[in-house]
Amino acid sequence: MAESKKDDEKETKTKSKSKKSSNKKVDEQIEELELQLAEARDKHLRLFAEFENFKKRNTRERFELMKTAAQETMTTILPVLDDFDRAKKAAEDKNTSEQLSEGILMVYNKLYTILGNKGLTPMESTGKEFDPELHEAITEIPSPSEDMKGKVVDTVENGYYLNDKIIRFAKVVVGK
Repeated sequence: MAESKKDDEKETKTKSKSKKSSNKKVDEQIEELELQLAEARDKHLRLFAEFENFKKRNTRERFELMKTAAQETMTTILPVLDDFDRAKKAAEDKNTSEQLSEGILMVYNKLYTILGNKGLTPMESTGKEFDPELHEAITEIPSPSEDMKGKVVDTVENGYYLNDKIIRFAKVVVGK
């Protein structure tokens, strides 16, 4: 009977050892699965954040494209506006006999209004301080007065903004 008791004790110890080792294996598997789950969650969150950034960037780029889509068209129309400006300036000169008809003035004003509504605005340059980021200096002349030194004396060709972006620099004469 003593032997059977010892055998029972041995069997119990082996069972408890095998339970401990199987519990240890299960705990290791649980820990490994928890790590895999944490990695999958992290990967999912990063992918989601990357997709959100992509959507925002795509929306921003699309908005910028829409804002400047008309830039090429506007740039090709600018010489026509320059011709209109020159004709108007010549007609307003008291020394010439040329006149601009009322119909042409209406077309001129309507064209400027429509282009202004589309985001095109002329740059004001004459009398302003020369800024190489806005102006392209064609030549320098002696300034007519002391306060005009370093300032734009005359604008040869207007500069234009399209939705606050410069699409053409103003060509100017600077006083020195």
